[in-house]
Parts: sequence; C-alpha cells; structure tokens
Amino acid sequence: MKINKHHTLKILIMSLFFIFGFVAFAQNQSDVKLYNLTEYIENQGATLSWDSLSSSGLLEKNGHTVSFRVDDELVIADYRNFYITDAPIQKNGDVFITENFAEVCSKVFSLTSSTGYFKIGAVLIDAGHGGKDPGAVETHTINGKKTQVQEKDITLNVAKKLFASLQAQYPDKKILMTRTDDRFLSLEERVEIANNVELKEHEAILYISIHVNAAFDKKASGFEVWYLSPGYRRTVIDENTVEDKSLATILNSMLEEEYTTESILIAKYISEGLEALCGNEMNNRGIKQEEWFVVRNANMPSVLVELGFVTNQKEATLMTNDEYLQKMSNGIYNGLVQFITHFEKSRGFTGL
Repeated sequence: MKINKHHTLKILIMSLFFIFGFVAFAQNQSDVKLYNLTEYIENQGATLSWDSLSSSGLLEKNGHTVSFRVDDELVIADYRNFYITDAPIQKNGDVFITENFAEVCSKVFSLTSSTGYFKIGAVLIDAGHGGKDPGAVETHTINGKKTQVQEKDITLNVAKKLFASLQAQYPDKKILMTRTDDRFLSLEERVEIANNVELKEHEAILYISIHVNAAFDKKASGFEVWYLSPGYRRTVIDENTVEDKSLATILNSMLEEEYTTESILIAKYISEGLEALCGNEMNNRGIKQEEWFVVRNANMPSVLVELGFVTNQKEATLMTNDEYLQKMSNGIYNGLVQFITHFEKSRGFTGL
C-alpha cells in the first residue's frame, strides 16, 4: 500500500532495532518441540486466513494480527512491528510452530494499544484505454443493428458507476479516477497518478484497473481478476533513504509480500462480488496472476479486472446494456467494500 514513507519507514526501522534487542534468533527447529498450528488457533480462540499459493497466513485475535510465511523467521505484528522468531514449517500439508512463535503471538494478541492503525484513505479507479487507444474492438449485430463494441467505452462506463457508489459510501475517503472522459493516458501516466496520491499518516490506497477481454476463440467467455505474480518484486523503499542497505532489502521484501497478499484478497472479494451478481450470465474464470505493467509498477495493493469478452457475441451484447454494466460495477463495489471493512476492522493488517 502507499504510505507516508518517512514517518512509516522511521517506525519500521525503530521497530526492527527494538525487536532485535529482545527477541532471540530462531533456534534450529529440529531441536525444539513443534505444535500443530490448527490445534493452536483452536485453543487460543484465534482465526487463520491462509493462502496456499504463497504459503503465508494471517492470525487474528482481539483486533490484532500476526502475518507470517512458512520457513520465514520474520513475522509482522499489526503491520508496524517486526519480530524474529522460529520459522513455521510445513509437513504433509499441515503447518507447525514452536513455543517461541506461540509466545510472540500471545504477546501481540494481549496488546491494548489501538492507536496508529492503518485505514483505507483512497481508492483509485483506472478505466483502461481511452482516446486514440480503443482497446479491444469487435463489431456485432445487436438488436438487428451492426454495433461496434469498444473496450474503452465499457471500462469508462463501469469506472464512473463504481466511482459514484464508492464516493457515496465513503465521503471521508479520496475516490479518484485516472480518466473521467475519452482521453488517452500512457501506462506510465496511470501508474504515476497512483503513486503520487497524497495520503495522511496511517492511510493506504487501493488501485483497481478495469479492462475488457478479447480472444481469437469467439467462444471464450467470462470475467476474471488478476493480481501481481508473487515472482515479481518491486522496489517499494528507496535504499538511498536507509543507511543500512541490507535493511532496505528486508523492508522491501516484507512490504512487497504484504502488497501481494493484500492484492490476492482484494481479487478474491471482487471475484466473489461479480460471481454473486453476474455469475448466472457470465462464466467466472477465477483469480489469476500476471505481471501487468499497470499493476506491477503501482506501489500499493492493486488488481486488474477483466469484465468479459468483446469477441463473444453474448457478452458483448450484455456489455452494451447499461443495467448490466451497473451490475458489474456493483459486483466490484461489493468486493471492495468487503475488503475495506475487513482491513479496517483488523486495524490495517497486511497479510492474507
């Protein structure tokens, strides 16, 4: 997510040095007793959100969170604090932790402080293509008339509807669009807009890029949501702003992992939102990962939504219907609201 870099970086660095002072480095796990994570959370009354793709998890209890990844000694508590403890391990599909890991969780879950937690400060909606770039184009006979269906028109229509819904729901947040009319913006310009939105301390921004699909196979159909591949890593923190270059590497690794897992969760909620409202008329192609330019260069949680195929007669017809586009907008809106509610209820967790 995009954050107040100087203030938050200071907090992160202070947290690292503070934690390093009293948390011991992980012991060799072959010498310690292991506890089944599922049994642990049942005994503690905690909840677990698990992403099998990245082998990462988010433990939550009493409004506090512990974000971790299998075989990684670094964990994040309530986003702001880094701990080094015994790395969780995975055996035969189950995750196991040590007593040291459990003690870190207990310490976090017993905290009473509720200040300084993150909330969503802005949502940037990117209507794909525009101006001289129409995007995917196909001509169909709709209601007896030859009709040219253009991606840029559909994306702008849905983006405007989504903007209106979010603005009404969140008058205290910045709801923004990369374009509000039929104009051309380069991919670099779109990302620059996203990365330069001004935010207050402890505020995050979400980036939603809306597109329409096309294929040589005219039968190809359905909507899908893309997020950044975990194999791709951005430089989130400039190492020139950190005296210890190795520290910048650690921070970038952890923050980028958080962006990825947040993006996966946003994609999941949007996919479910579209499924609920449009699943009877369009196929849900699911959640996918890719290294789209407009996603990979935005320093924040970001997803790309493909609404359907202009090359598919049925879907192209649906996407020229204003009422149907409102349903698609509502599906995206519902997914975003669910993510924002979850994010802010958990006080700004950054793990899945």
